[in-house]
Amino acid sequence: MDNIVDVLIIGSGVAGLYCALNLRKDLNILVVSKSKLESSNTYLAQGGIATARNEEDKPFFVQDTLRAGHYKNDIKAVEILADESMENIDELIGLGVEFDKEGKDLSFTKEGAHSINRIVHTKDYTGKSVAQALIKEALLRDNIRIFEDSYFVDIIEDKGKCTGAIVIKDNMQINIYAKAVVLATGGIGGLFNNSTNQRILKGDGIATAIKHKIKLKDIDYIQIHPTAFYEENVDDKRLLISEAIRGEGGKLINSKGERFVDEILPRDVVSKAIFEEMKKDEKPYVNLDIRFLGEEYIKNRFSFIYRECLKKGTDITKDYIKVSPAQHYFMGGIEVDVDSKTSMRNLYAVGEVSCTGVHGANRLASTSLLEGLVFSKRAAIDINNIIHYNKVKTVRVSNLNESIEELSIRNERMVIGALRERCKDLDYELFNCR
Repeated sequence: MDNIVDVLIIGSGVAGLYCALNLRKDLNILVVSKSKLESSNTYLAQGGIATARNEEDKPFFVQDTLRAGHYKNDIKAVEILADESMENIDELIGLGVEFDKEGKDLSFTKEGAHSINRIVHTKDYTGKSVAQALIKEALLRDNIRIFEDSYFVDIIEDKGKCTGAIVIKDNMQINIYAKAVVLATGGIGGLFNNSTNQRILKGDGIATAIKHKIKLKDIDYIQIHPTAFYEENVDDKRLLISEAIRGEGGKLINSKGERFVDEILPRDVVSKAIFEEMKKDEKPYVNLDIRFLGEEYIKNRFSFIYRECLKKGTDITKDYIKVSPAQHYFMGGIEVDVDSKTSMRNLYAVGEVSCTGVHGANRLASTSLLEGLVFSKRAAIDINNIIHYNKVKTVRVSNLNESIEELSIRNERMVIGALRERCKDLDYELFNCR
């Protein structure tokens, strides 16, 4: 079964949907989602979205991003991130995202490695608010179709050019041909035993790049989040305890009741400090204390975290929160330029699957959604400008003889092999892939 569209987007998180919404309305767009629209990592983002507050703050935002990334960032990409940050926040507001306010002005909070308060938020479920607004708008657009529960198998390549993708939906192979293809397949957290990510995120886009010799970049840059809720024998994703909690004064406490680190240092620094403390204490967790913020404030500002912890038997208004680090974000990925173009003609990559170089070796807090917004919009603008030069070309595609499970296992092994080759020096216990 064949489909022909103008633009094919693989992935339905913030980057995929925002790209679709910034494409011209006269284009026929198809968005393919591996699961339901609500199952993206975007839904899990708690803290907020960082933005340069004004022109004067832009160079400081750039410096904070570089410092957190150990100066291994792409400076051009970082400057674009800062320059275009607020315009994309304004666009989200126009789409109906209701960020928290202080009076008539946006409320800004602070997180690790930021020099000032510059993070907009909707309580502690910002990602969900953004995702819901994007989904609502996408479903209203006549030119956007969405395939849910559809397994992306591979891109279709013809003479070094991407001409479409192979998808399995309802146990049927669908060959989709397009003038432009955008990979927005997310990260790699589902490959790890200990991660805050959705389990469905298993590096599908990275496997595709490996198979087609598309350039990858910095795949050894894998971020550990310092504070995930500690539980024994967790098969599902770990509950993230937002960095905003530490940004608003939360204290990390060891078994002796002592504070042992500056909680708003960069994430990799705080994670290492926690690992060291866990070894000293011979315990698999440390404690996070926010009780002094007061019951009313905690229940209002961190309502999602309060409810989720309560389900797990911890009342964060009265109890310490047991936390330990977990795999959280993939700074590496498919190498792209500042318009999100990959090394293969006609193929773009946006969001966590891509590597713009903006994060360097360690991501600055609350810049993941921002990167997805800024660079997916740039991809859309580039496609809008060049798509009339492109033609859809269909090529013969063989019928698949493997099940989804077999295809998935093969892809996972391919990505895990590449990660282990590049990450062999790392001694964190978290890198025990499935």
